[in-house]
Amino acid sequence: MRRQLQQLRAPALLALSLILLPGCRPNTPSEQPSQKELTVSAAVSLKDAFNELAKLNEQRNGTKIHFNYGASGALQKQIESGAPVDVFASAGAKQMDDLAAKSLIVSSSRKDFARNALVLITPASGAGFSFADLTKAEVKKIAMGNPKTVPAGQYTEQTLTRLKLLPQIQPKLIYAEDVRQVLDYLIRGEVDAGLVYRSDAISAGAKVRVVATAPDDSHDPILYPIALVKQSQSQVAAQQFIDLVVSGEGQAVLARNGFASIKIDK
Repeated sequence: MRRQLQQLRAPALLALSLILLPGCRPNTPSEQPSQKELTVSAAVSLKDAFNELAKLNEQRNGTKIHFNYGASGALQKQIESGAPVDVFASAGAKQMDDLAAKSLIVSSSRKDFARNALVLITPASGAGFSFADLTKAEVKKIAMGNPKTVPAGQYTEQTLTRLKLLPQIQPKLIYAEDVRQVLDYLIRGEVDAGLVYRSDAISAGAKVRVVATAPDDSHDPILYPIALVKQSQSQVAAQQFIDLVVSGEGQAVLARNGFASIKIDK
């Protein structure tokens, strides 16, 4: 019996000795060199442009980016609740201002990096009409972002108020969680019209029709700020992504996706 135990133990002892010898220890998956990773919370209207920029960033800086897209107001609340986020990109200044007031972003990293326009859209087969036509009886449902959490909804509410249309069309309004949901309603033919950013209308291609653009003076400037979240444990890599976004190459990607560039103070 003793000899049998010794025979069984020998291979195990040999394997253990090989593991303990310098240079003979095999790498486990957890010990493999890990790629840098970031979490970026961004307004959903940035999705197409930021997905493209993420590929460039990974090639250039070796950093994998995980995106959390949604309404800027909802993303702001997540950061306030302690969500593990490295970079925040908002579709409105208010959400970034609120985080700055609570010292949750690195203020020196904040940059306005793009502008957008608010447009009125219909299904591709819909008839063309103006903002004033939204009051007509044949227009029964109008989709817009919820102004409580969606910057596009806030700009829409400002526009409809300044054009003196809001009280008349209020019963027709269908509130969406974000601008991409407005697009979905239009594409499925569930509403007669909707208000989204120009970049979103471009992303939908021939599936929707742009019939009017809101006057610039009918709403606050549509500016997109980006900043480091103070609790980030990867601030160097996070700053590299911000630098790419505000670079000439980043601005070209944004322009292809329907955003207007702005003068960036480097």
